[in-house]
Amino acid sequence: MQKRKLGNSNLEVSALGLGCMRMSFGDSPVGDKQEMISFLHAAVDRDITFFDTAEVYGPFTNEELLGEALAPFRGQVVIATKFGFKHDPIKGPHPSVGLDSRPEQIKRVAEASLKRLRVESIDLFYQHRVDPNVPIEDVAGAVKDLIQAGKIKHFGLSEASAETIRRAHAVQPVTALQSEYSIWWRTIEDAVLPTCEELGIGLVPYSPLGRGYLTGKIDESATFDSSDIRSGNPRFTPAAIRANRVVVDLLAKIGEQKEATPAQIALAWLLAQKSWIVPIPGSRKIERLEENIGATAVELTKNDLSQIENAMSQITVVGDRY
Repeated sequence: MQKRKLGNSNLEVSALGLGCMRMSFGDSPVGDKQEMISFLHAAVDRDITFFDTAEVYGPFTNEELLGEALAPFRGQVVIATKFGFKHDPIKGPHPSVGLDSRPEQIKRVAEASLKRLRVESIDLFYQHRVDPNVPIEDVAGAVKDLIQAGKIKHFGLSEASAETIRRAHAVQPVTALQSEYSIWWRTIEDAVLPTCEELGIGLVPYSPLGRGYLTGKIDESATFDSSDIRSGNPRFTPAAIRANRVVVDLLAKIGEQKEATPAQIALAWLLAQKSWIVPIPGSRKIERLEENIGATAVELTKNDLSQIENAMSQITVVGDRY
């Protein structure tokens, strides 16, 4: 597995990370704990060193899972987690409850995450979503305090605008931005991606396979459990699934030339955009993990990328992402 550095930082990770949310959150049924521990060990065995979680996944159970599973690999792996959601007395932190990035809350979350992850310092601590009620300078200042105290190593943002990134970076350098980015969701290319490049900030794309759609394994007959985020997603209505098939057909066409799957082409396309981009596809199955890892060996030439660019410019993707 190749390694990449996130921007100008010294944070080196595997070229492909692993999004761990669906191991214990986001759809039903969640993964069996022991099976997921074995799966995480298998990921480490295959040279994955970058693992993504958050306190809200579960809540809490995903961090606990990674803390237990990755304890034998301290110093060999990088774990990223997140703060930023309000804590409800019953639900705990949950997107439906609202946002809370007050400095005192950030520090409380950090202490709790340290315990669940079983680490002395969190490798990468993202603000999960920008809180409009708390100045980003205050957020960056709180994380700076935690870095100076040795409890956090790197500061990250998620789904932040170019202006917000600049303001935060002026207080505490931002190591990585996590944002949705894939061949069928490219809005960040206008302002956010150039800002990351200018400031030396790594990009960590989540949903790099379009929540599974870009694998080519979802057709209009697909049904989703009510707990699955795709059940209410405009891009996963039968009409949108049918209309967007042209994107998968393009990936499959390139894949035939490269002896690769559509998923591998989608990931290889991301890896080819910038040397500081590290996608984090989610997976719970060894065969999917190995397929994704195979993308790192797929080389897309300038010709290939131009072909993809020209074809995508003729395609209108149907449906909003949320």
